[in-house]
Amino acid sequence: MTDQPSPEQGPDHGPNRRDFLAFAAGASATAALASSSAYASQEGEPDVSDEQLTLTDIAAVEKVMGVRFTDDQRAHVLEDYPGTKRSVEAVRTLDLDNGLSPASSFDPRLPGRTYAEANRAPDLRLIHQGSSALPTSADDIAFARLADLRRWLDSGAISAAELTELYLARIKRFAGRLNCFVTVTEALARQQAADADAALARGERKPLLGIPYALKDLADTAGIRTTWGAEPFQDRVPDSDATLVTMLREAGAILLGKATTGALAFADIWFGGMTRSPWNLDEGSSGSSAGPSSATAAGLCAFAIGTETLGSIISPATRCGLAGLRPSFGRVPRGGFMALAWSLDKVGPLCRYVEDTAMVMHVITGFDPRDAGSANTGFGYQGSAELDGLRVGYMPAAFDEDGVRDIDRDVLRAAKARFGPLTEITLPAMPVDALRPIIRAEAAAAFDRLVRSGEIDVLKFKGPLARGRASRAVRMLSAVDYINMERVRRQVMHQMADIFDRVDVIVAPNFAQSMLTITNYTGTPQLAFRSGFFDTPTRTIFGTVPNPDGPTFSVPHTTSVFGPLYGEAAMIAVAAQLEADMGVTHRRPSLG
Repeated sequence: MTDQPSPEQGPDHGPNRRDFLAFAAGASATAALASSSAYASQEGEPDVSDEQLTLTDIAAVEKVMGVRFTDDQRAHVLEDYPGTKRSVEAVRTLDLDNGLSPASSFDPRLPGRTYAEANRAPDLRLIHQGSSALPTSADDIAFARLADLRRWLDSGAISAAELTELYLARIKRFAGRLNCFVTVTEALARQQAADADAALARGERKPLLGIPYALKDLADTAGIRTTWGAEPFQDRVPDSDATLVTMLREAGAILLGKATTGALAFADIWFGGMTRSPWNLDEGSSGSSAGPSSATAAGLCAFAIGTETLGSIISPATRCGLAGLRPSFGRVPRGGFMALAWSLDKVGPLCRYVEDTAMVMHVITGFDPRDAGSANTGFGYQGSAELDGLRVGYMPAAFDEDGVRDIDRDVLRAAKARFGPLTEITLPAMPVDALRPIIRAEAAAAFDRLVRSGEIDVLKFKGPLARGRASRAVRMLSAVDYINMERVRRQVMHQMADIFDRVDVIVAPNFAQSMLTITNYTGTPQLAFRSGFFDTPTRTIFGTVPNPDGPTFSVPHTTSVFGPLYGEAAMIAVAAQLEADMGVTHRRPSLG
């Protein structure tokens, strides 16, 4: 049922073309006309009423929408427009919570395909077990693998309280220079450490029991500020925890604090300034999981939780030299996280070592009744057994693109040496650019009130990609075109599924062949791992070098593996082997 009049039926028992075009134009024009009306009134100009609209107004909107009507068709648009506008205005009067997802939820699983039940084995088997003796150096402990921390905690070589104090001391020493924490939860961390030590004394054994972590400041924490990095929300204090926060607490992990995020999950600039890379304090740590990445790379926590919508785990992992895992869409609960784009948001671990991501995923994978996109999958990782019969592929063209480094080609050679002949993959033509407005449209809806009020313009980050500017521009996107973009998205999902019928894992440079964009929209996983170092002058967040003659810094680089839906375990096993072959995880940033 709708209060929009039904299109007149033509002789073919389908909608009359003239009235159908008018109907579609009315729906498309509503956003543009109503939106321009709202902005006009903000500037102190008279509001535009329904009666003031003319055929000339509709003709102007046609230019924006890329369609063309006759005067007769424009008259139909004027006739139908008030009803549609009333619906839009009714929605705008509602106070829609950011976490309220659309009724049409994204599902990355394709019809006609079956997906193997994930291994739900209760134990984890790692390829690289690490050392057994507790180091004498506090730095060596701070930068240790999670498997080492697990062994030392279980044996009593170190207590959770001692480990927590070690990281809190490092936060006090370095976090200010990195600008990577919004809130440090000292009292809570000490209480959780005491609880973890009591559990260890009772003989409890869990992958993350007693291990301290940092949490991106998009996840709700009861009674603790969750600011989304944005000025309008800097005093926001939720009254409940995100589902993932509860899962980590129940697993015995210790929350050290809320790490910075670029405002509303974009870039590395938040209301407190720019979060910096520990490898070069003149550079930002990239976004939007800026704080979790900077803190983990600097040894201020054992691991961190980040989020990605379109690069916000992989990009800062690259800038900071981390193992960053963007899981399959729906594997990790999002209930209680800020929503940017409901069909694209993912939550995942940022770690110093690849197999650390398996230990974190073991805890944070699960169904979330609060998350409309949640998938009920388990997670199991069996180390080298994941490599049995594995088919590894690569895209030759990806390694010839501009900007691809020799480090990536070194990784490819290592993959060929370790895994034998690799399967060559050629991506079919995919209209990737057609998908890009989807994220902007969802983000504009998520922060509609903030955009229409103009309050979004107080965010520190400015420029062509600023949230306010992008959210206004996308209002010119018609609903019809948006739906067709989603249909193209489905087509791309089928194309990628066909590729993963041939291989289980693809080794590739992080951003080559638009794979990061493609796989974010298909909902399939990506894992970046540290693969080398190179010298460069200071870069912008987008990688450009403003001063080529400036001092150079040795900074890390990462390479990626991609997999099919729920294929993280095999990806981790491949990346762990390649990470060991490249032999650069021992290097640490020098912060004094």
